[in-house]
Amino acid sequence: MYKITTRSRKAEKQFYQFLNDKISDKLEILKENPRVKLGAHKLKGKLKGFWSCWLASDLRMIYEIDEENKEIVVVAVGLHKIYL
Repeated sequence: MYKITTRSRKAEKQFYQFLNDKISDKLEILKENPRVKLGAHKLKGKLKGFWSCWLASDLRMIYEIDEENKEIVVVAVGLHKIYL
């Protein structure tokens, strides 16, 4: 089981801005396997090395996976335009 963390104030602010009971339930699912659950997929281009998953109809989360510490490190949370 992974834990969810942030490494920047901006990511932390975005994360808590969208956090609610429905999202919390989905994050618990993601903690089981951050590479498979919630439509998780690797990103390409300027975001290569990061992962993305779906949290709500128009809400996405970009994150890194830290295997050594078993952490999902939130980079950004927001509407689909966060990829830009």
